[in-house]
Amino acid sequence: MGFSELLEEIGGFGRYQWLHVTLISLPGLLMAGQNLLNNFVSGTPSHHCSLGNYSLLNTLPQQVEQKDILKAFIPLDSSGTKLDRCSRYVTPQWHLLEANSSANTSHLQTESCVDGWTFDRSEFLATTVSEWELVCTLRPLKQMIQTIYMGGVLTGAIIYGGLSDRFGRRTVLIWSYLQLGILGCSSALSPTYTIYCTFRFLSGMAVSGVILNSVSLKVEWIPTKTRTLVGTLSSFFFTIGQLILAGLAYWLRDWRKLQLTVCAPQFLFFAYSWWYSESARWLVLKRKYEEALKTLRRVARINGKKEMVDKLTLEVLNSHMKKEIESSQTMFTAYDLVRTAAMRRISVCLIVVWFSTSFAYYGLAMDLQKFGVSIYLIQIIFGAVDFPAKIVALGMLSYLGRRVSQASCLFMSALIIFANIYVPTDMQTLRTTLACLGKAFMSASFTTVYLYTGELYPTIIRQTGMGLVSTMARIGSMAAPAVLILDEVVPSLPSVVYGGAAVIASGFACFLPETLNVPLPETIQDVEERWSGKSVANKKKKGESSEDEQAVSFKDVKEVEGSGLNAL
Repeated sequence: MGFSELLEEIGGFGRYQWLHVTLISLPGLLMAGQNLLNNFVSGTPSHHCSLGNYSLLNTLPQQVEQKDILKAFIPLDSSGTKLDRCSRYVTPQWHLLEANSSANTSHLQTESCVDGWTFDRSEFLATTVSEWELVCTLRPLKQMIQTIYMGGVLTGAIIYGGLSDRFGRRTVLIWSYLQLGILGCSSALSPTYTIYCTFRFLSGMAVSGVILNSVSLKVEWIPTKTRTLVGTLSSFFFTIGQLILAGLAYWLRDWRKLQLTVCAPQFLFFAYSWWYSESARWLVLKRKYEEALKTLRRVARINGKKEMVDKLTLEVLNSHMKKEIESSQTMFTAYDLVRTAAMRRISVCLIVVWFSTSFAYYGLAMDLQKFGVSIYLIQIIFGAVDFPAKIVALGMLSYLGRRVSQASCLFMSALIIFANIYVPTDMQTLRTTLACLGKAFMSASFTTVYLYTGELYPTIIRQTGMGLVSTMARIGSMAAPAVLILDEVVPSLPSVVYGGAAVIASGFACFLPETLNVPLPETIQDVEERWSGKSVANKKKKGESSEDEQAVSFKDVKEVEGSGLNAL
């Protein structure tokens, strides 16, 4: 009997699994708030140079409206329709206020905003940009906040991926909730830009710990036949979180209040996370048999399978998971992810898929102010399109399989990104619609790859594998904002890069093995036996060399069925 069959014996997807999946998924409502927070916390309000010591009341000519007075102080930008954001006239140019004035202003002397900036408060009451004046020459520091945060997520993927394989999924997840609650709330109290970036980096590490261990702890307690449905439905928490973020940002409009609001609930998640059961798979593979039995009996009781409580003994556990227990005697490192043929193929393909998905996703999702409509409205639209996208993904995952779904979502998103290049900039509605479609397919790709990765890597090294591919995803999310700078060279170049990456990833996805309705692999040997072309060839060669091919094959099958994962 394998562990998947053992789960069915103690209730399958019963009462415990419902509670377990729901409680672990709830923090996902605020994970979107963490990853996309910079859109609102560091939103850039309309602004212009402060007018310094000029008294408008004393120098204001008669019959001039207050909104027009700025034309005497602030030159127009290169478009000729908006006030320049980074310069002002050295002296007021009152003659520019005269009706039908068409005076040449190119010879007028200007200066930088030596007295600071005045920010419009209609869209944002306060942001890090307005508080620390991250505009003009300091504009790159705004995007640096997101890059530093993603650097923290990257670091967390490297550190917490290995720690959870060593100390357990539950332990690292509980710690990550506490770390995110403390450091996230501390971010809201940051007095300087440097301190804020430091707290965001450490918060990013905690976010990585929450996401990685939530996925593994859910997957390792779910029977094979319900993984697709549960994995997809769980991702809706992140989608709803995007809508919640837009609502909170619109309601609060102050970056400190928003930061505090999305981080404070982590203390609640920390409080109830002690109810979680550690992964019994992990406990067995770490030779903690008594704890594994205690956990399995607890789950059986909650699921109403009291007759199984007495049947679960150490001898039963050993006999059912003999092969997995033997493999746990070996210490595994990140090198084992690429040491063997099948593991190497899986790891290389997943690295490309994760990098490109995150790269294109955050390239679209982290520059909402470019669409020319309310940032709150565009965030709601971007979040809402995920619902139909993930429903479609659920159907594709269930009937077409993981590989086809992954490759299709990436390829379709690339086609839409490329199509948007040829849409004129004045057709803003069409451009926004296509961007939403592209983001929807990228969201479906994320849903697929999270589930797919958990099914491809074996339990003994699953978190290390998740940490590796998540690391590549964070590198992609860090690189995405930098690519936006390329629009100064060629406006369409960022779209070409994002779309090209998605096309390449869709090709790599085609080389991944299918996992639809396949039990989770427990060991590296399981992976090699299932998906290594070399092992299959060897078995065929051995079969051909036998005089009694059919008899031997039948005998081998019976021996395999009587041991390890196939015992049931």
